[in-house]
Amino acid sequence: MTAHLHEQPVEPPGPARPQTLRAAWVALAGLSAVFLFEMLDNSILTVALPTIGRDLHTSTTALQWVTSAYAVVFGGLMLAFGAVADRFGRRRVMLVGLVLLGAASLATAFVTTAGGLIAVRAATGVAAAMTTPGSMALAFRLFADDDLRVRATTLISTVGLVGLAVGPTLGGAVLAVAPWQVLLLANVPIAALAVLGVRSGIAADDPADLHRDPVDVPGAVLGTLTVVLALTAPTLFVEAGAGSWTPWAATAGAAASAALFTRRQRTARHPLLDLRLVARPLVASGLVYKAAAALATAGLGYLVTLHLQLAWGWSPTRAALGLLPQVVVLIAGGALVGPVVRRLGLGRAAWLSASSVVLGLAVYTLLGGLGYPWVAVALALVAAGMRVVGAVAAVNVLRGLPDNRTTIGAALTDTATEVTSAAGVAVTGTTLAALFTGSITAAHWTAGQAAEFHQAAVLSGVVLTLAAAALVAFGVVRARAA
Repeated sequence: MTAHLHEQPVEPPGPARPQTLRAAWVALAGLSAVFLFEMLDNSILTVALPTIGRDLHTSTTALQWVTSAYAVVFGGLMLAFGAVADRFGRRRVMLVGLVLLGAASLATAFVTTAGGLIAVRAATGVAAAMTTPGSMALAFRLFADDDLRVRATTLISTVGLVGLAVGPTLGGAVLAVAPWQVLLLANVPIAALAVLGVRSGIAADDPADLHRDPVDVPGAVLGTLTVVLALTAPTLFVEAGAGSWTPWAATAGAAASAALFTRRQRTARHPLLDLRLVARPLVASGLVYKAAAALATAGLGYLVTLHLQLAWGWSPTRAALGLLPQVVVLIAGGALVGPVVRRLGLGRAAWLSASSVVLGLAVYTLLGGLGYPWVAVALALVAAGMRVVGAVAAVNVLRGLPDNRTTIGAALTDTATEVTSAAGVAVTGTTLAALFTGSITAAHWTAGQAAEFHQAAVLSGVVLTLAAAALVAFGVVRARAA
């Protein structure tokens, strides 16, 4: 095996690193803009989908792929670009990705067909795969102190969450006075701000701070194929149903490519992702905490959306107000992350926050049918847990890796989140498809249909709660080995 696996993380060479967040404000502004793009882009596009469908005369399937193309490409390419960044330069790959992001966003102005928009969204997914993991890795490397690393990550995520919260309202206001293309063109100034911040605030890549192993191209292809199929399969289960052969074929393909990827990583001289690094206690525990939180959050989000609008008949506006406990805790909770981590330590804060997310799903599963107050409690618990685990678990993953593998570590964290989120939606969607009779979008449900929805919500909630709890327990066991 290669020698770098036995090296301990070392401090990057070069000038002394900032001792306060204020000293790194230019870099943090640029990295925050990267994360703002990811959160704002998705939330704004969701609001615009009905308008896009009417304007481009798209089918339901084509409209689904307008959103899926971005998610599949983004999730599938993160590992590959993470490895490329650690080999050729994190700052360099980040800047190339930001230029591609700006170009893809400008291309939106010339879109006239659904196929053209899907292509633009796929290119945007490539840009996101080049930039999003790098924002976490570069923020981690800006500072030597773990407290500053957590605070920087919290700041960046807070900016993104603000974008996620205001995106639907902002998007609706813009659509009232301008064409939908204007919404996606908003990425252009965000990309420009990010380029300025990264170029001015982050030093150029030092060759001594990068590894020199060749990029594992076969491993990158197999890893990308595995994630793409894993992200496509849940969509097929929800759309085509468990009775169709297509989702099962995608699942089998994902399993086969995953097996081949694992074999390649065990035998390659220079693997894309050495599995012994993933098995390190801090890395493994951080990944499963993020996976548990994503699994529970995706399942809860899917169920609550249907519950409020379909089971209880709330209007979209009232349902949006019903989600306010989650929005408020996500945004305001940023001020609590630092004190919580300082009081509990990184390890305890990680597993307790992941457990809070799982507890929130359990509360909804057992008590959500009794009334909205329990739904609000569940949303607040999940948001509070996500606010902490999102920063702490990722920092733990990077702390456990060699210094020249930080970007692929960040990419691995994001990939785990994407895949388990898709799994959470797949479990709830297929359970509903199996137990609910008739059209789930019907204006008025019968008493029998309401009972079927409650049964499906409880069953899928129990399955996801147990699975997420098992992941947290495994993470605690691995963390103790650290």
